[in-house]
This record gives sequence, structure tokens and C-alpha cells, in this order.
Amino acid sequence: MRLYLPATLPLLATWLQEGQAPPGAAHAVTPTLREWYREGGEEELEYVAQLAAARASLDLLDADPDAPRRRVVVAADVADLDVAVSPDDRSAVAVGVPVPVSQWAAGMVDDEDSDVVVSAAVTALRAAAAGDADAAFALDEAGATELGWYAVQELGILLDLG
Repeated sequence: MRLYLPATLPLLATWLQEGQAPPGAAHAVTPTLREWYREGGEEELEYVAQLAAARASLDLLDADPDAPRRRVVVAADVADLDVAVSPDDRSAVAVGVPVPVSQWAAGMVDDEDSDVVVSAAVTALRAAAAGDADAAFALDEAGATELGWYAVQELGILLDLG
């Protein structure tokens, strides 16, 4: 199963140094997502799961005020048996095992110019959850900002790790 693991730049650095991402929350093309997005092809469904992980990255940024304001998503492949689908969200899954770097397919990261849009989205999280339309717009604006694609071997260079 292709997973999309939300992260931050500091988390990504830790994962690379440890050689794996820990078990935890991710997003994927689940049966519920397929049912909800019936007209979408496989590529569109994967993109929706990636966007959900990018949105989850905003929550991680909110929890770490010192992290650079850039969303990070790691695409990885894990055996279906190691993943439990969440009943609470269309694309949410729980990964029950560490995900070694050898199973990573790519990394998606905001470029440095996205920090204003991403910062605004992080600031708007609570208000958007409370129904504020302007705050929801800030989240949508971040969601419309494309993440840059990096090969796994480029991620260390991106972080100046190697």
C-alpha cells in the first residue's frame, strides 16, 4: 500500500538519521476514499491522499513552533497487513511498523517561498476548525500550494545532512 506520511523538516531529519519513520498516522487510498471519490482515477486518488497528509503536516507544524513553516510528506510503500484503516477519516490510516528509508518512494516538501502561506494556515487551524470562513480560506490557500518533489536520495541534501 502506498502511504503518505505527514512530517516537518525536523521530523524528516530525525527519520533520515534513524533510517526509518516510526509507526503512526498516515494517509492512503482507502476503500472509504475510493467510495467517496468514485469518479477519480488512481492518480487522482493518490493526490487526494497526499493532500490529506500535507494538511496533517500543518497540525505537526502547529505542535512545533520552532519548525520551519514548510509542509513535508513522505511517500512510502508498506505491506497492507501493517496498516489499519481509520473509520474516522476518508484517507487516514495507522501504520503499525516502522517504515525504513528503503521503502520510501519520494519526499514532497514546500519550497522556502511557501512559508508565508503555510504560516498563515498554521495560525488559522483552530479558527478554521471552529467554522471561520476566512481561516478555512487560509487552509485552502496552503492546500493549493504545490509541494516540490524530491527523490529519496535528495532529501539529505535538502536538509544539509549529507
